[in-house]
Amino acid sequence: MLVRERMTRNPVTITPDTSLHDALRIMHQEKVRRLPVLDEKGKLVGIVLEKDLLYASPSPATSLSVYELNYLVSKIRIADLMTSDVITVDEDCPLEEAARIMVDNNIGGLPVMRGDTLVGMITESDLFKIFLELLGARTIGLRVTISVQEGKGVLARLTQNIATRGASIESLGTFWGDDPVHRRIVLKVKGIDRQGMEEVVRDLDAEVLDIREM
Repeated sequence: MLVRERMTRNPVTITPDTSLHDALRIMHQEKVRRLPVLDEKGKLVGIVLEKDLLYASPSPATSLSVYELNYLVSKIRIADLMTSDVITVDEDCPLEEAARIMVDNNIGGLPVMRGDTLVGMITESDLFKIFLELLGARTIGLRVTISVQEGKGVLARLTQNIATRGASIESLGTFWGDDPVHRRIVLKVKGIDRQGMEEVVRDLDAEVLDIREM
């Protein structure tokens, strides 16, 4: 799956001359926490986060009058607050690569580019939704977590044994185990009961770590 398949298209943007007050209003109105900044030619020149704007806002403990506060805030422009060195991804970037970039750089969202043109945003919220799909969180069935020894044909045997019993796999994910030679497989299945699934796992010489209806 690629970024362009799950990104938010035509994201809301602002310009370097946008005021702090207007940027916050747009964020609250559009329910977003980051805004790409485009110049007059439509080129991406920065990004600003909600926390950047909140940190720049005057403290409630200030001794300034409300008029002085409003005057100062009105003078603050996004050009003074935005991050100019923006990390981006191409629209054809695999989703897992985008997730790796976010984790490695401790950021929650990435502008998505088509050449020099901004075409979308991909955020941690988008990745959470994909994670829900991957593990079948919105599907009713038998959720099974097993530990298997790393080796060729393990998944093929697992899926074949489940199919032989007339059951279907709704979702499946593999994860690192407690050591380099084991994997954890988490799957959601339908059409098989707990006893039948335990027999499938025994046939694989694997260990059931968790099994539940949900």
